[in-house]
Amino acid sequence: MENLDQFDILIIKELEKDGRMAYSTIAANLKISNTMVHQRVNRLMEQGILLGIKPVINEKKAGYDWGSFTGITLNKDQDSTRIIEELKKIPEITECYYISGLFTLYIKISARNHEHMRKILYEKIDNIPGISKTDSIMELGCAFKRNVSL
Repeated sequence: MENLDQFDILIIKELEKDGRMAYSTIAANLKISNTMVHQRVNRLMEQGILLGIKPVINEKKAGYDWGSFTGITLNKDQDSTRIIEELKKIPEITECYYISGLFTLYIKISARNHEHMRKILYEKIDNIPGISKTDSIMELGCAFKRNVSL
């Protein structure tokens, strides 16, 4: 956290409460200037510490009742960049990680129902050249999700 000072952390914590909060409200809450908040948020975004301020969608309430965590084994690990670009084209894949162990990549998939999940896995993902196999664990609900503590 060498790039973050006390004000950066306090501003981030205010934004975590409500990403739509006006900078003037954050400034008033923290007893600092509106300009300081604006400059700090811009700097945090330029540095890549804040990746953006976006809505958090509840997939279940949006009609995506099925979720899976899916490990992907590649024929050749050096094909991962090309395969990741293909995975990005599938909108139901919301996260993709490089991992160690049995798989090369681990993805999070959201689907409307079991038939939709089957089509994503068998008709989209399995048709990407270079993917050897997938292994999915069905998600039964999120107990909690949060940012790292600053």
